[in-house]
Amino acid sequence: MKKATLIFALVCLVTLAACTLPTSTTDTPSPVSERRCGDSVCDGPENEGNCPQDCGAAAPVTSLPPVDGAAPADDILPAGQPNTYWVTNPTSGARLYVQAFYPTSEAERALPTLILVPGGIGTLEAGKAQRLADEGFAVVIFDPDGRGQSEGEEDYDGFVQQDGLAAVARAAATLPNVDAGRIGLVSFSYGVTMATGALSRYPDLPIRFYIDWEGPVNRFYTTVGCKPNPTGSIPWLPCDDDGWWAEREALTFIGSIGVPYQRLQSQSDHVQPNNNHAIEIVNAAVAGDVPWVRLNDYPPDQTYDVDNPPAMYPDSMDRDLESLIGRHALEILDSVLPNLE
Repeated sequence: MKKATLIFALVCLVTLAACTLPTSTTDTPSPVSERRCGDSVCDGPENEGNCPQDCGAAAPVTSLPPVDGAAPADDILPAGQPNTYWVTNPTSGARLYVQAFYPTSEAERALPTLILVPGGIGTLEAGKAQRLADEGFAVVIFDPDGRGQSEGEEDYDGFVQQDGLAAVARAAATLPNVDAGRIGLVSFSYGVTMATGALSRYPDLPIRFYIDWEGPVNRFYTTVGCKPNPTGSIPWLPCDDDGWWAEREALTFIGSIGVPYQRLQSQSDHVQPNNNHAIEIVNAAVAGDVPWVRLNDYPPDQTYDVDNPPAMYPDSMDRDLESLIGRHALEILDSVLPNLE
């Protein structure tokens, strides 16, 4: 073991590579300051010579050639792997790690595009993005400030991370094979907070519609009851801290997002003891300035009674969530948006 460690140190010294000995992984994403050889990302000073396991042996990501000479904007920098980029959050100055995915078999053309917002305080798996891409989309995922490969500090979906999402959305519209006129935003769980905040605060984003999967809509649902001593893994601030929560409740933002809104909700929520929050956010969207609102497959622009709720999607829908999202996205693009223009 000592001999292997010495050889590793000599290799790093000779190549001047910024590599470190492998460390144990935890549930907390590593910030970009902890980038290392062996993390499956070719970044920093790593290259095929000094870190072949990251830069030379990684499975290629399906890439399509640019359409009509399209190319990333000057403020998007390549991140070392095919279809990976750095986008700077103008508020924090942090570089955000962005990946684009395309259908595994697709002719060259501009594709309808989905930007995915992760749930909790985590990141999205490449497999989920690729499955959604195979429904016929370009799919863009990113690591918010302080998560995964991105720089910065965790903001719990507040204004700083909302600003980062806005920058990613603008950058995504310039990527190869992205149809800039057919971009949608999709959030998972707590991602509803970042998504609605960005859409409400930045009405000029190139986002045409929004799909939300089971997002907790205010501090009560986010903390699952505002318990005095939450036992969850996320250190939420107390529910009486109105200033902190003012940045982090989807019900505050949903009425002014300005684009069609689709809520996806199963009968048994993935976290909450009930699905009342779906009714609350749909009702708030209908009461606001949202041009089109729908819960699951019900007729649009309806409100509901939490004391007499409608049946939601069967719980089995979560097993084929990518297909469901793809179907709703195409319905909005092909049938809803043309009627609103």
